[in-house]
Amino acid sequence: MIPQRPLRLVFVGLSLTSSWGNGHATTYRSLLRALHARGHDITFLERDMPWYAANRDLPDPDFCRLHLYDHVEDLRTKFTGALADADAVILGSYVPDGIAAARIVQTTATGVTALYDIDTPVTVAGILAGDCDYLARDVAGGFDLYLSFTSGPLLSFIEDELGAARARALHCAVDPQHYRPLDGPRRWDLGYLGTYSADRQPPLEELLLEPARRRPDLRFVVAGPQYPDDIDWPENVQRIDHVPPDRHADFYSALRWTLNVTRADMIRSGYSPSVRLFEAAACGTPIISDHWEGLDEFFIDGQEIRIARSAADVLATLDLADAERGRIAEAARRRVLAQHTADRRAAELEELLSEAAAEKNPSERPRALEEA
Repeated sequence: MIPQRPLRLVFVGLSLTSSWGNGHATTYRSLLRALHARGHDITFLERDMPWYAANRDLPDPDFCRLHLYDHVEDLRTKFTGALADADAVILGSYVPDGIAAARIVQTTATGVTALYDIDTPVTVAGILAGDCDYLARDVAGGFDLYLSFTSGPLLSFIEDELGAARARALHCAVDPQHYRPLDGPRRWDLGYLGTYSADRQPPLEELLLEPARRRPDLRFVVAGPQYPDDIDWPENVQRIDHVPPDRHADFYSALRWTLNVTRADMIRSGYSPSVRLFEAAACGTPIISDHWEGLDEFFIDGQEIRIARSAADVLATLDLADAERGRIAEAARRRVLAQHTADRRAAELEELLSEAAAEKNPSERPRALEEA
């Protein structure tokens, strides 16, 4: 499908400028770059928050117009024109004052309105518990399109229980121009890249720290911010506080294997691949992962990934011959480049917006994204 003309797209997201302590920034960057390359006109609105202001690693993106705003009401008073004129307005999860932002988007936008939920299982669990501060049940059903990082049965639950008109998967993806194999020594046998999360810490303990204790001859690394000071790190585990996105490929390429561990809500829902999976695979780094339902729809165990349930499983994988390690890495890389690139996601988003526009205005042909 080839757009007749570029779409005017407005994103209201957690952060584009800073990847510090969040995975949203890299997701937005890869998707927006791909949309820009496909000819679309993009505006990104980001709440100016102090912790991101102090750690901005992309303050001036060249693939969109970036505007920082101070208060949620600024969306109504300063950006009414942008919201009203857009072909689609896409609000992300975890946006500060997200419920108020959603209501402003839904009452101001004239084109397609979409929620881009990068945290779907966490969002749904929070709504059901009554403690989600960025989305409520009544506004979840007010969007024309609910874009979910999670696929599988949860999509039907979102439609049936939250009242979403159209819940569709839009998984994370990778930009292969920024994530690719790099030459250099493999400095560590196993590494993990991710911000600290209390519910990810137990599997990290079992699948990385315990193997490190059992094998002091091997080298391990954990990179990411916000880890508590009271964690007992084995001597052969190196800590790196933060790896900016432009160094992710260097980091992955220095690992013999990388570890993926999954938040508890994501495991319960299944079908929630982390962007770490696609980024590592694109860099030619083989992956050891915990198990969750639906993982085999993205990678096949033993062929494109190694699933581990215990420290012993991890150590058995680390002892595989380099030829087998390379075979698994190459198979995963082929899979990602075929199915999980940012350009592939941008094309999927075009199709989903076209369908939503046709349903929103059944008597009119969509303003864009028609067959050429």
